[in-house]
Amino acid sequence: MATSKIKQILSTPVTCKTLCLSFSSFTSDQNSTKTLISTAVSILRQQRSKSRWSHLQSLFPEGFTAAEASQIALEIKNNPHLALSFFLWCHRKSLCNHTLLSYSTIIHILSRARLKSQALGLIREAIRVFDDSDECSAQPPRIFESLVKTYNSCGSAPFVFDLLIKACLNSKRIEQSISIVKMLRSQGISPTISTCNALIWQVSRGRGCLAGYEIYRELFGSWDDEFNEKAMVRLCPNVHTFNALMVCFYRDGGVEKVEEIWAEMGRWDCNPNAYSYSVLMAAFCDEGRMREVEKLWEEMQIKKIEHVIVAYNTIIGGFCRIGEIERGEELFREMELNGIQSTSVTYEHLLKGYCEIGDVDSAVILYKDMCGKGFSAEARTVDLMITLLCTNRRVHEALKLLRVAMGNVEFAPRGKSYETLIKGFCEERKMEEALKLQSEMVGKGFKPNFEIYSAFIDGYMKQGNKEIAETLRKEIFETQMLQEEN
Repeated sequence: MATSKIKQILSTPVTCKTLCLSFSSFTSDQNSTKTLISTAVSILRQQRSKSRWSHLQSLFPEGFTAAEASQIALEIKNNPHLALSFFLWCHRKSLCNHTLLSYSTIIHILSRARLKSQALGLIREAIRVFDDSDECSAQPPRIFESLVKTYNSCGSAPFVFDLLIKACLNSKRIEQSISIVKMLRSQGISPTISTCNALIWQVSRGRGCLAGYEIYRELFGSWDDEFNEKAMVRLCPNVHTFNALMVCFYRDGGVEKVEEIWAEMGRWDCNPNAYSYSVLMAAFCDEGRMREVEKLWEEMQIKKIEHVIVAYNTIIGGFCRIGEIERGEELFREMELNGIQSTSVTYEHLLKGYCEIGDVDSAVILYKDMCGKGFSAEARTVDLMITLLCTNRRVHEALKLLRVAMGNVEFAPRGKSYETLIKGFCEERKMEEALKLQSEMVGKGFKPNFEIYSAFIDGYMKQGNKEIAETLRKEIFETQMLQEEN
């Protein structure tokens, strides 16, 4: 469809004649059709919900054409819930073979009333029913052209196209979303900023951050671009636009690009929020640039931007990674004094920090506090805790920690945890406990490796049980031979 049709249709004033002309299916018996419509509308408006549907069906057992159903819906558009009920009732009772026309009409009515979820559901249904193109097609779905043609007759608003774009994005029809945005913008019709941000986010996730950035530049241009009078619209990005771009580049490891987006946000005179600072701080933390992180932290205080939990977790994690656990503890205490509730992520950062510096007592105390608050540690953190305890010859305590973690049905122990515990028990010559763990480990699908065999051999040798040790050596040799043959 030529994009020039869009503006022509959308710019036409709404009149009563327009309403009639949009329904070209009226025939020579127009008077009887008008009577049908007025009767149906009267029943819908005046009768109670329990009686109206049975009365309608008794009067019109053959149902309605799509054009008639559309006209009836338009007559009651000021009661959008009733219009929707009528549309769905006709479909459920097979009293109307709904077409693009009737779908477009009810979608316009619902969009005009800001009944977003209901309108989105019908748009998705219309795409599924009437569109046979695949997700990669750039051709807009057929419902788009129908919505354009019925726009004025339904007294609609541009919000309907935002819903269409979002429906396409929800259905992973990114190319179609891009095409619709381009067509609308070429005629001076702009989607809302939230729709533009959703498009940037989906493109970034599906095709990478560079593709998302290209869409951003196409939608907003550059901060110093001259106003394009031909497009008749100049959108300005908001903080959520820049946050989406920063997050995508951060996840792809593009720290330099994150800084570029941050600088561009300033050139647009857009004020960053707490989340913006958190993303930039996370990028700096990953590179160990903690002095710059502290400057950002102070800047937030000066600008009276609240230090939310995401920001606290970011900076605490950064200090713990570089071994400055005391600074992390200080921020943790400050956070609690300020009434900000810690999360499992907060504890994870601190636990990993304690494990890195070998502070076993602090790690155990914090882990108990974490469990007491109902949080569960990740499997990798449990591995670190078990390794730290076993290194300090607290193997039974390490096993107890694993059992507590396994009390959470969502926790899945890793082979590394079993390996560390088995080696710890073997070093203490507690071979029976080690064998029980090895049996449990195999039952969970982990195969004993060379490290575990070696631990058992050393344990039995310390016990003076050379016979079992020699048997295990032969088993290792045979296993290696089989692996080489395969």
